[in-house]
Amino acid sequence: MKGLLSQTSGKKNLDYSQTMNGIIHFETFLVTALLLNITPGNDTVFILSRSIGGGRKAGIISALGIGTGCLVHTILAALGLSLIIAKSMLLFSIIKYAGAAYLVYMGYTMITNQSGIKTEAITVNPPEINYLKIFRDGIITNVLNPKVVLFFIAFLPQFVDPLIHNTVLPFLILGVSFIITGTLWCLFIAWFAATLFSGLKSNRKTAAVINSICGWALVALGIKVAFSGIK
Repeated sequence: MKGLLSQTSGKKNLDYSQTMNGIIHFETFLVTALLLNITPGNDTVFILSRSIGGGRKAGIISALGIGTGCLVHTILAALGLSLIIAKSMLLFSIIKYAGAAYLVYMGYTMITNQSGIKTEAITVNPPEINYLKIFRDGIITNVLNPKVVLFFIAFLPQFVDPLIHNTVLPFLILGVSFIITGTLWCLFIAWFAATLFSGLKSNRKTAAVINSICGWALVALGIKVAFSGIK
């Protein structure tokens, strides 16, 4: 009997020792996170619009803003605040419509603000771009996306060892790992889009059309968020 108990205890200890800081199946998590990150979504549209409209640096800054927003969600999930928000329909609705309104506002700004493309020598005197605002927009867009809240409280816990009591560290490690893989992919998107459209932006009329298209894309994204059902 003692031998059986010893074997059982040893097996539990072995299983627990195979976890990493309270995380189980970390390799599976990384593969799944990578697949989820390369799936086009709201963040992809936002980064593409900024990269095409403002250039490579604007795209990179927007990607870093999105990553920072994910870090906020990671901290909230680790502290259990995301679960509180998810259970409150009022808070959920506030976040949802605030995020939608902000996307529409950013799109409207891109459509109406043509100050950066009114000169013929656009390549000689490029417009001044507020990169701090782009970074802030990336954070706000991501933080005010209620579907990201649901994702973090539904996806991350599946890879946290249920036997541990303090889940803050596993949540942080998983969240940061997800952010790193996602940010690398977003940086690639920003670089690729900016490189692809850099030649077109040198033409004033083409630049105006591209800015308008990007702006309308953000407006459409905001409307989609506002009318999307979140279950």
